[in-house]
Formats: sequence, structure tokens, C-alpha cells
Amino acid sequence: MMAPIKSNRIHVHIKNNRDGDLVFRTTHDRYAQAAERHPEVAARLDTCIDWDLEQFDDSMRKAVALMTWDLPTEDLSERAPNLKWIHIIGAGVEHLAPFDWLPPGVTLTNNAGIHTEKTMEYVSMALLMLNNNIPKFAADQRRGRWDPRFSTPVAGKTAAVIGVGKMGGAAARSAKSLGLRVLGIRRHKRPARYVDKMYGPENLDFVLGEADFVILNTPLTPETQGMIGRRQLDLMKSDAGLINLARAQVVDCVALRERLEEGTLAGAILDVHHPEPLPPDAPLWDVPNLIITPHVSSDDDASYLPLTLDLFFGNMERLLAGKPLNNRVRPRLGY
Repeated sequence: MMAPIKSNRIHVHIKNNRDGDLVFRTTHDRYAQAAERHPEVAARLDTCIDWDLEQFDDSMRKAVALMTWDLPTEDLSERAPNLKWIHIIGAGVEHLAPFDWLPPGVTLTNNAGIHTEKTMEYVSMALLMLNNNIPKFAADQRRGRWDPRFSTPVAGKTAAVIGVGKMGGAAARSAKSLGLRVLGIRRHKRPARYVDKMYGPENLDFVLGEADFVILNTPLTPETQGMIGRRQLDLMKSDAGLINLARAQVVDCVALRERLEEGTLAGAILDVHHPEPLPPDAPLWDVPNLIITPHVSSDDDASYLPLTLDLFFGNMERLLAGKPLNNRVRPRLGY
């Protein structure tokens, strides 16, 4: 438990990235609208909204809280002596690892859970596209090829969700709503709603072999990097499909490309890539049986920032009261 903050005025710094998409920017208008939804908390805040690093050091000398995607981490304890909390406006925090820069006593939180509604829609779409051979038909269309392939209904098939956190839970819910049997993989094996059977990472091989569709939602950590490699892809059914909503580095994309080109994997839908943007000459653009989307599966330009600010204000209320913050990142685990 943290001690309640008794100061009447709290300094908050919000750092935007000028080159980032508008969907992720805290504008003065968006902040004002959120403040109206949380008037009691907002009344205690003096907030600096910064672009890149124009006011960073001056503001951080007195900041108690920081909301950002990335930040200069060197000598942060000296640059921000009053800092108690950093909120990252995405679910993934691997770009800040390792976390040896995090000052003692500073809590790190993320945006996990903001993405669930949009994720559910995308996963439903992706499952139906894979089940109906849309990646193949899209490749056939580009080549002027007429090659009918008939599919059975999706209900009753098996989806494996690898990484059943908040986004993974949303993916499981989508799969269950379509009538699929859902298997899950999570580190602590704790049961989850919409997952029929939960397994630990040691059972990954078995789950991959059972699945008609594999949905990746795991965070990128040293343990998950490359977890879907050649051997794991070979364990999947030849008519199975892969959906990656995690990070590109979780999958060996060279091996995936080979399987799709050979036809030993029926299809894949990738929303995450390395690097991003995916270069125009990247080999993946021309791979058959593959749909590429530009990291848009879970982000919503109407509600993403309002929901982020609502989460931030809710946690600020907890910080002021000395309560534990929601969505805490565990630096030891990397998520």
C-alpha cells in the first residue's frame, strides 16, 4: 500500500509522440473532455501536455505521474525526483525492457483491457476469413486464378488462444460466440471464462496439434520470442490457420512464409510486424494464403484515447487515496 497523497495540487506530465497516429494522442480537447468525466480528480491536477521532449525535463522535475508511450529513461530518478507512477498507453511494454531504469518505488502500468471490444470484432472476422479460405481466395484473385475450395461451418472446430490475458480473453470470447471449442495457454494455468480447457506453456505442443485456429496474444518477452518456430508450425494441422495479434517476433516469420508457400499451413492473418511499418520490399507482402493488416486489430480512433484517459483518471484516484493501481506491469516478467 502506498501512502495517500495529501498535497492539494498534483503535477502530471503527458508526453505525446508527434509522429504517432492521432488515435494515440492526448490533445487538450480530449483531456478536457475526460476531466469533465472525472471532475474531483481533475480538480487536483496540474497537467502538462507535451509534444516529444519540448517540456519534458522542466515538467518532470515536479511530476508525480507520467503518461506516455516511451520516455528517456537515463537518470530518471534524478530527472524526476517526485515521480510515483508511469502509465504506458499501450498493452505491450517490451520496448522499455529491461526495466533496470525504473526508479525504486515507481509503479509502471499499461493499457491492458482498453482493446477488448475492437479485438473481439477483429478476431471474429479473422476466424471466419480463415475458415472460409479468404486468404487463399485473395491470393488467387491477384493471380487471376479460379480454384474453388469449399469449407464446413466454423462451429464445433477448435481455437487455441496462446496468452489468455485481457486481449486473449476477448479472443476466446469471440471464438466461443462462433461456437468453437476453446483451448487456452497461460503461464499460471488459472481458468478463464470462455476457455473450455486451460493449459500451461509446457503443453503448447499438444494444444497446437489440437487447434484448427491458433490465436497469438502473448506479450513479447525473452520466453515468448520465437515460441512459434519451425517445429511448432510443423505440429499444426495442414488445414489450420494462424492469427497473430501479439508481436511479430513471437513467430518465426521465415518458417511461416515457407509453410504458407508450401501449402502445409492453410492460411494466416498477421496484424503485427517487425519492423513497423512493414517495408514495401518485405517478402511477406507476396506470400500466398496470407492477409496482412497494419497493426489495427485492437485500436479504435473514436474511443481508444477516451478509454485510456478514463483508465488514467481512475488510477489517479487510486494513487491519491494510496490504493494499489490497476494494470500494474511486473518488471520481472516483462508484462
